Amino acid sequence: MGSIFGDVAAVFTAILAGDSWGMKEAFGGPGIWLIGLITVLLGAGLIAKVYELSPFIEKHLERALMVWSYLLIAGIIFVEVVRRFVFNEQVPWSTTLPPYLFLIMTWFGCAYNVRLRTHLAFSEFRTNLPRVGQMLCLSLDAVLWIGICWVVVVTSTQVVVNSAANFQIMLGTDDVMQWWFLLSVPISFVMLAARAYQNLSEDIANFRSGEDLISTAVIGGE
Repeated sequence: MGSIFGDVAAVFTAILAGDSWGMKEAFGGPGIWLIGLITVLLGAGLIAKVYELSPFIEKHLERALMVWSYLLIAGIIFVEVVRRFVFNEQVPWSTTLPPYLFLIMTWFGCAYNVRLRTHLAFSEFRTNLPRVGQMLCLSLDAVLWIGICWVVVVTSTQVVVNSAANFQIMLGTDDVMQWWFLLSVPISFVMLAARAYQNLSEDIANFRSGEDLISTAVIGGE
């Protein structure tokens, strides 16, 4: 136990010092798992509260990130294909930036669709279960999502820190760092945990009030 808290202290010391190499070493210890769990739980609660206070952000944030990422990907590919085959020239980063934008689109989109319950739905099976069974399944969904978020936040943060420590630059650029884009992964999974928390809170309220627990999930629906 003392070793874990020592690792936690080492992580915060490295962060406060702004030492990317020190962070790489500190983030490799078991203490990062405790920090990751606290980050996911507190971050999810904070984001869920923001969503509660601002329905506009709750409705449009992830969708805006998805749409703009997609439009940028499509725009870069279209323009650079024309430039390559018509003018015989091409921007070096045109083949390396779209995958990072796709990363943003994918994981923020995943968070949004968790809220829509288009993942782990199994509606046909669950509607035939008794009410308690339905609630147990929905609770299991929340536990699984938060557990997945915990694992991804920790492991992806380690990748981000490793990238920063090695000064990895996005290919085709001179000073654009890869970790700027990789950081979107742990952030998006904290937001995903917030969506799982929202769903669980809604399910508990419906269970207590007698409302239907299982509804048909529609991709892209409201």
